[in-house]
Amino acid sequence: MLETQTVAIADQPLKIGIHRGSARLPPLLFFNGIGANLELIEPLAAALKDIEVIAFDIPGAGGSPAPTLPYRFRGLARLANDLLDQLGYRGQVDAIGVSWGGALAQTFAYHFPDRCRRLILAATSPGAIMVPGKPSVLLKLVSPRRYSDPEYLQRVGPELYGGRYRHNPELLKQHGLAIRPPSGRGYLYQLIAGWGWSSLPWLRRLRQPTLIMHGKDDPMVPWINARILAALIPNSELYVIDDAHLFLTSRATEVAPVIHRFLTDGPGSVPPQIAEDGAA
Repeated sequence: MLETQTVAIADQPLKIGIHRGSARLPPLLFFNGIGANLELIEPLAAALKDIEVIAFDIPGAGGSPAPTLPYRFRGLARLANDLLDQLGYRGQVDAIGVSWGGALAQTFAYHFPDRCRRLILAATSPGAIMVPGKPSVLLKLVSPRRYSDPEYLQRVGPELYGGRYRHNPELLKQHGLAIRPPSGRGYLYQLIAGWGWSSLPWLRRLRQPTLIMHGKDDPMVPWINARILAALIPNSELYVIDDAHLFLTSRATEVAPVIHRFLTDGPGSVPPQIAEDGAA
């Protein structure tokens, strides 16, 4: 279970969650997707076992109130760095970002290279200049309704998330039970943060060993975007799984060993082949 509390960084209260792990490994800082609350990562945090995981609700999502004014990714990366200092994490950390949070993880790694040791990018892209998902899917992402209306989530979830979610309603129900809806203003601010952002001009300057993970059946972020990231990030490797956008939760017990291996053994330790359904 995540140990949760609320801390204030400057004037911004943040709900944080920590899964305690071993002090012999750097902690893993988790950047979540748009509108997502930290409780959604509990299955993965538990499956990572001895790796300490730090997560926080982005302002306006989960238990973190929305600020008065919008923000950009660079400001959120600075907020995350200040949070680590306040929590007493003075050394290097590893960082993982999923979907929208993958953009924030890239920004954190770029602007705080001495703080970020290794980087994991899951179901994400280089930003505004990307291969987009289906228009019918992207239109549904403009609104946070899927977080506040369980019936709507059940109706649109298979199209949005793909993979196992297309055929297993129970997965969507479990996902819905862990949701804490974002505020409308907070969700809007997250959309604004990503508007026009792109990492393409500086991806080649990322110096962290990077693991890029993606699902083959991702309606939101087609997996060709993972290949673009892998081609541009110098010290990177690609791991593609036969699943969907939310594979970090739907396949937590299977992908956690891959993440663990990369963080403990380093580049070259992850099998390059595509993971088929039911095997990692």
